[in-house]
Amino acid sequence: MKNHLRSGLAIGAITFAPLALAQSSVTLYGIIDNSIQYTHNTGGANNQIKLQSGQLSVSQWGIRGTEDLGGGLKAVFNLQDGFNVNTGSMSGSLLFGRKAYVGIASDTLGTITLGRQFDVLDDLVISVQGNNYLEYFTAPGDVDLADSSIHVSNAVKWTSPVWSGLQVAAMYSLGGVAGATGSGSTYSVAANYNHGPLTMAAGFYHEDNGNATYSSRGTTSADSIFFSPVNAAYATAKSFNIARAGASYVVGPVTLGGYYSYSEYLADASSKFTSSERYNNGSVYALWQVSPATQLEVGYDFLKSHGDSSATYHQVTIAADYALSKRTDLYASASYEHASGSNGAGPAQAVIADAYVDGGTSTQELVMVGIRHRF
Repeated sequence: MKNHLRSGLAIGAITFAPLALAQSSVTLYGIIDNSIQYTHNTGGANNQIKLQSGQLSVSQWGIRGTEDLGGGLKAVFNLQDGFNVNTGSMSGSLLFGRKAYVGIASDTLGTITLGRQFDVLDDLVISVQGNNYLEYFTAPGDVDLADSSIHVSNAVKWTSPVWSGLQVAAMYSLGGVAGATGSGSTYSVAANYNHGPLTMAAGFYHEDNGNATYSSRGTTSADSIFFSPVNAAYATAKSFNIARAGASYVVGPVTLGGYYSYSEYLADASSKFTSSERYNNGSVYALWQVSPATQLEVGYDFLKSHGDSSATYHQVTIAADYALSKRTDLYASASYEHASGSNGAGPAQAVIADAYVDGGTSTQELVMVGIRHRF
């Protein structure tokens, strides 16, 4: 999760093992992010104060490298894992759960990578979203995967060079289910266009949730997308389709932006719900670069579901970031959310963005302060 593109570009790395060729390198990099988080309404009327790892950016470390092959070609690889600062544990049970890929990059033809990767919407669309900067500025429960929530295994990805401000990408992941071509597969396409102060981006993501005839439902090449009561009732969906499109515009020290997303969870005879569920989400934000070291951001998110059930969510967030240096910053954020209607399993519960703290009631407030260091 978190502002994946921004943090990836901002990482200050050190080279620890240069290879024999001067044009080749292997680089160690990472982020350590920790915060104190207060949540009003967790599981009902309870309040919670805790240390929370990876709020602005996922705490992570990785190794990446390139080898110059000549003729405008390079071999590339990236191995990356997330971890919990407060316990020292890895994210999940995978050694490199966030990225593990190898590929070839061409100056003229683009880059092809094979392995475990983020989907292409995360590569190209996130740049116009509010969470590209601070947190929390994405849909309740992250139902549209707008906050770097999904890692796709067995994936083949192509990313083009930038052509006069336009860049496109496509990805396909093999499902690997015997006897059922396409079962458990994932594919996505995206495009990003930049012209001066204007940036526009759009993308589409499809995930097959497994063919119940050949495998258990939930057999997919991507991580589970069911994080909260917002969409957990639809974990037995046959497939998911998500489209996101947005734009941002820079006016002096202010960036104005927003995005729209449409997400659908499709039912079949093996699903535990009968009518497909659909989510329409709109998010707008304003970012003010107060000084070279200080950023302020405010945003509003509106989410409406319909189909199997109907619920409405309103979310407001204000956040700030102060850079102590090029590699270390302090941040703070405050969010409020109100939910109404039904989420498919009962009354709709407030769940701020992808904080994954279930409100247990119709409202939730969350405040956090933290520190992030890049290396």
